[in-house]
Amino acid sequence: MLFSFQHGAAAVGAALCWSITPLISAAPSGHLGALAFNRLRQIAVTLMLLALIWVSGLWQNLDPSQLFRLLASGAIGIFAGDTLLFLALNRLGPRRSSILFALNAPITAMLGWLALGETLSLSATAGIGLTFAGVLLAILYGKRPEQSHHLEAIKGSLWIGVALGLGAACGQAIGSIIARPVMASGVDPLLASMFRVGVAATCLTLLMALPYDAVKPQNPLNGRIAFLTILSGLLAMGVGMTLLLFALSGGKAGIISTLSATSPVLILPLLWLRTKERPAAAAWAGAGLAVVGMALIFLGR
Repeated sequence: MLFSFQHGAAAVGAALCWSITPLISAAPSGHLGALAFNRLRQIAVTLMLLALIWVSGLWQNLDPSQLFRLLASGAIGIFAGDTLLFLALNRLGPRRSSILFALNAPITAMLGWLALGETLSLSATAGIGLTFAGVLLAILYGKRPEQSHHLEAIKGSLWIGVALGLGAACGQAIGSIIARPVMASGVDPLLASMFRVGVAATCLTLLMALPYDAVKPQNPLNGRIAFLTILSGLLAMGVGMTLLLFALSGGKAGIISTLSATSPVLILPLLWLRTKERPAAAAWAGAGLAVVGMALIFLGR
């Protein structure tokens, strides 16, 4: 299937969802802890998707031979990747965890070349490089010295946070590569999302059943925290992940993952609104580079 504007727009839509999610997730993830927060959001999304699929009858269209790939993709990309991402978010804040998670783009492109035999045009390759350079510039230089909002604070070891963010990026990249052939075969994105999120919720539930304090919720659940947690899950996985899977059904994994990794650029104006602190000029220059990179990706498709 040829790469189309719709698939590219879906990938950017996923990025927009994922740029809003960290701002919503910071408070409930810090309150509950990454494991309890992620389990609640994944259970909520699984139930929502299950209801939609049951009503629409989409469950009748699944080829059982594709189920293992979807479950493996969910276990690695969502259970491992998302949990590591929110552990990184709790330590590093939205901006730094976003830039680390954006590394899933070049990792996915490399794995697509190694595992799927995907090739990229010179223009698309240059676009991926420019987009990623723009993301790096926007995030690494997105904080001015006088900024002091708590969302910029580092809690605990910086290097442990970096390792967690890199692990999240690798999980997302591997999950995308595993899902790519299944999505290219025409599996409905909602159905695929339900299985991927469902297996992640099951894995987290089993993990939190272990008799260790480290895997238990850090604080009790309340109405506000529950609302923010479920909203985060519906936006990130119910909408964002479904858009990503639709994009993967018609685009090369490296290109789609690069477009969906622009969330660190999109988060800058959202952080400005949230914190009332303007990002540095270099951050906006990075956003411009990312726009040029995305244009080259579309031209080279």
